[in-house]
Amino acid sequence: MKKILTALALLGLVVAGTAAIAAEEEHNAAAPTHFPINEPKEMSWSFAGPFGTYDKAQLQRGLKVYKEVCSACHSMNLVAFRTLEGLGYSEAQIKTLAAEYTIHDGPNDAGDMFDRPGKPSDHFPSPFPNEQAAASANGGAAPPDMSLLAKARGVERGFPRFIFDIFTQYAQGGPDYIHSLLTGYDQTPPAGMVIPEGTHYNPYFLSGVSLKMPKPLSDGQVTYDDGSPQTVDQYSRDVSAFLMWAAEPHLEERKKTGFRVLVFLLLFGALVYLTKRKVWAEVAH
Repeated sequence: MKKILTALALLGLVVAGTAAIAAEEEHNAAAPTHFPINEPKEMSWSFAGPFGTYDKAQLQRGLKVYKEVCSACHSMNLVAFRTLEGLGYSEAQIKTLAAEYTIHDGPNDAGDMFDRPGKPSDHFPSPFPNEQAAASANGGAAPPDMSLLAKARGVERGFPRFIFDIFTQYAQGGPDYIHSLLTGYDQTPPAGMVIPEGTHYNPYFLSGVSLKMPKPLSDGQVTYDDGSPQTVDQYSRDVSAFLMWAAEPHLEERKKTGFRVLVFLLLFGALVYLTKRKVWAEVAH
């Protein structure tokens, strides 16, 4: 009788172990193992392509979204107020905008640090005194600086798309990613995916199943003066374009210079060829 009970107990352990393994395999099969789970959507940008230019009205709207929403957590330490001339602002407007910020400066003649209104030569200040304070205020993850975010973020595009990107001059991976991330919060995680407590699921996030940042935008959150739609999608487009400008403010000049260089090389090549034809025309071969 004891042998029978022992055998039944062992059989129960084997069945339980088999069920646990099957459940784990089913969970692993259901949960994606690559990130981002969804690839960013390719958007239509005014600055795309070899002849693209920035839409200054859109950049001004994007600046407003950054000021009223993003700047509460994210710094732009590499962007000076005076560079906002590229968005179409006058010198007086830039001085007024800079003065809205408080800059911690010093030391003064007495060796003390002090606060003063911002000047056009100052950079956008950080909302936190240091990285440790930023991490402490945001659940242990310090929000990244946004100065170069549009160039630093972007999903790698595999073969053969990266080949075509060379000819189409695709360089909008960062803005595409930022727009998709900002509009990708209201989605349900796949079956079997465990979302850590205190984080937020977003299928476009590059580094895992979820991120610490909660959904930052909602419809009607920022008021536009030009009649543009006040929706999450429009806010995301505008701030993504603004961050692209912040990361590459000389994009238009670079494209113009590149075009002029290509035209020069074509003309120079044609002149060299015609000169060669003339020099060698009467030489016997």
